[in-house]
Amino acid sequence: MRVAEIFRSVQGEGKSQGAPCTFLRLAGCNLACSWCDTPQARDGGVEMTFDEVMQQVMAVPLHHLCITGGEPLLQADHLLPLVRLCSSRGVEIGIETNGTIDFRAFQPYASICMDVKCPSSGEQSDTGLLAFLSPKDSLRFVVAGTEDCEFAARVLEQYPVRCEVFFSPVFGSDYRQVAGFIVARDLPVRLQIQLHKVVGVP
Repeated sequence: MRVAEIFRSVQGEGKSQGAPCTFLRLAGCNLACSWCDTPQARDGGVEMTFDEVMQQVMAVPLHHLCITGGEPLLQADHLLPLVRLCSSRGVEIGIETNGTIDFRAFQPYASICMDVKCPSSGEQSDTGLLAFLSPKDSLRFVVAGTEDCEFAARVLEQYPVRCEVFFSPVFGSDYRQVAGFIVARDLPVRLQIQLHKVVGVP
């Protein structure tokens, strides 16, 4: 398994925002978003065995494990046994994915946080995957301004989902503009600013 880093912090995004969490960041990505905040995870990484990863992940008692990247599902064959084992030990697992790879094999063991890439990213997600999101999953639009918000609103109108939806402004962008858009449209979404960056932790 190609690993970028394993670390402890508070969860800065998603349904478990604010909770203490172990992060398993896998290396490698099939996209190159213009505002990517972890470009170091697109390449490189260190090859680790299953046992080495498990030893580090379970080094402290944990309730929450976030598997992210890069794009973690590029390593799905190696990742699925780890997710199954952690789930069997009572760990709550969240997987952050860019919405280009089928995630259904992981849903019995983890909640999925799927991104739909907006125009400012320069990339595209597979909106066909939205139909597979369950109520325990979540959907995230990383938005840089009104154009992205308009795009996200159209996606939600065209592809109704059964899960919680977040509008997450690109760090340092106009948060008030995004909040105003959500309120003006009365959208069934939550504004979510990246807490870890506000607090100043990894």
